[in-house]
Amino acid sequence: MRDRIKFRVGRIVFLTVAPDEQTIGIGFPREERAVTLATDPEKFLPPRPSDERYQWIRVRLDAIEYDELRELVLDAWAMCVPKKVRTEYFATHGEQPGA
Repeated sequence: MRDRIKFRVGRIVFLTVAPDEQTIGIGFPREERAVTLATDPEKFLPPRPSDERYQWIRVRLDAIEYDELRELVLDAWAMCVPKKVRTEYFATHGEQPGA
């Protein structure tokens, strides 16, 4: 991730932007990754080999709608923040993670 723009919560990276700005890497539940890659291969790419052990997936920005991307970013962020912060944010904004 040395050559990428990174978004963090503390030391935890939840989103990276590729140098060409065509893809992002994003925190994503490991147990959902295989199904998502099989279902939407035009939108999603597997993580780079060095990132496979993490809860991570890559997204093609030109293949995804804004609302879906926003949901993915919020879900990745929610995986990293303290429960109290997550609960307060989603209660204030009338949303639920993964909704």
